[in-house]
This record gives sequence, structure tokens and C-alpha cells, in this order.
Amino acid sequence: MDAAEATETFVGHRSLLFTVAYEMLGSAADADDVLQETWLRWVDVEAAHVNDPRAYLVRITTRQALNRLRTVKRRRESYVGAWLPEPLLTAPDVAADVELADSVSIGLMLVLETLTPVERAVFVLREAFGVGYDEIAASVGKTPSAVHQIAHRARKHVEARRPRRTVTPRQASAVAEAFRRALETRDLQGLLDVLAPDVVAISDGGGIKQASSRPILGAGKVARFIVGGLTKNVITLAVEATTVNGSPALALYLDSELDGVIAMHVEDTRITGLYYVRNPRKLAYLGSETPLSLR
Repeated sequence: MDAAEATETFVGHRSLLFTVAYEMLGSAADADDVLQETWLRWVDVEAAHVNDPRAYLVRITTRQALNRLRTVKRRRESYVGAWLPEPLLTAPDVAADVELADSVSIGLMLVLETLTPVERAVFVLREAFGVGYDEIAASVGKTPSAVHQIAHRARKHVEARRPRRTVTPRQASAVAEAFRRALETRDLQGLLDVLAPDVVAISDGGGIKQASSRPILGAGKVARFIVGGLTKNVITLAVEATTVNGSPALALYLDSELDGVIAMHVEDTRITGLYYVRNPRKLAYLGSETPLSLR
């Protein structure tokens, strides 16, 4: 394949390919590695063998991500504490695209972690990207009928567990701002006012930063954990509003150093899910917006 043509085609689909790999892996760093592997295989493909460049590139990306996902699964079994997906700083247009924002939300990504590697690949390709069963079958090495069954099973599993978006992006941002003010002033009552009674908080320190080894359940416990645990012995606390994975989030600076990012899920004007990523190895993609695409 002509190098210039191969490069132009790959760059044109890069955001889509990254999104495919990221949704399958939950790691931006691993997704970038998959794209590098995809590129190396793409430039060696004979142009005469490619009828649909987009479909061909998605197939290569899926195969590489699936190979890496099996390795990542084993690596995560020895991860210290709770594991959360690597957060991405996203542009406002991602939040405005409900379908895209839902597909990359931290809450859904956590549910996808409960699927097998093949189930996850099939679900992502079918539900997020609308890929046909025949093409998915070619990507994962299964028959179309088997893929149809896997898709049905994975969809049923995910639908029973995925968080629902019940508010508009503007409403979610208003809740996030109320949470930001309460957090920055360490206002316990203010936190209780914005947290749902059954809120669940998950923190990921990766064994490097302090974090709860298990999810924290209930508004009272979550508020006390935030005010008493995370900000203990901190002189200055600054909280900045941001957008992570298409949803409102907060970046926390303790004594002027970035400590982590809190993503959240909002239902009926209350926060039902908090996801605090403190592991410094997972904060590399918060410096600039990551382009994402389902098309």
C-alpha cells in the first residue's frame, strides 16, 4: 500500500480506532499501543485486498485489542486495591453526544470489566459501533451465529448493571458544581445534600496513593471519607470543574499538586456514583483533550 495513502486513511480513522481500543481495554495507554500495532500491520496490507478501509482497520484493531485484553485481564488480577478505567479529558462535544458519552462513561466501562474478553469485544463492536455480525465474526474468530448468541448474552448482562442517564448534561453539570463547592469548602452537610442515599464511591490509588480497598456505600460514609480521609492533613485544597469521559468531573489539587480526578454519575439530581482515580500512572491523559468517535 502506498505510504501516503495508508497514512491519510489511518489518520482519518484514528479517533474511531482509538475509541474502539479504549472501550475494549479501559486503558488509554494500552489503546495507544494497540493503534501502533494496528498501524504496523496496516502499512503492510496490499491495497487490492481492502474493499472497505474503515472495516478493515476496525478488524485489525479489534484483533490486537483482544490479544492485549487477555493479557491485561491477568495483570489486573494482581492490581492493588480497586481498579478504575484510565480517565480521559474530553471535549464538550463528547458530552453533548449522549450515545458517545454513555459508551465511554466510567460507570459503563466498569460494567464491561465483568465480561469475558470476547463478550466485551462483541458488545462494544455491536452496541457502540453498530458493526454487523458477519464483520464481528471475522474480527473475533467466531461464526456469525455464535456472535449473535454472545451479543445477546453480553447485552443482557450489561443492561442489568449499567448506570442510566436520567438528567441532561446541563443538569449534571449543576450537580457537579454543587458538589465542587461543598468539597472545596469541606462542607459535610453540603456533600450530604448532593449525594444520593445509596451512593457508591470507588477510589483507585494503584498501591501508590491512599484509597479504599473496597467500594464505600452510603452518603454518610462517602462524605466522611472525602472530608476526613482524602483531605486530612492538607493545607490547601483546590477543586476544578472538568469533563472526563463525556461526563462532569472534578480535578483535585492538594497543596497545589494534582491529586486525582473524580468522575461521577448523576441520577435525578443526586450523585449515585463517584469514581476517584488517584493512581498517578493513570493521570497522563488529563493534560489535553482526547478525540473520540463512534463513526
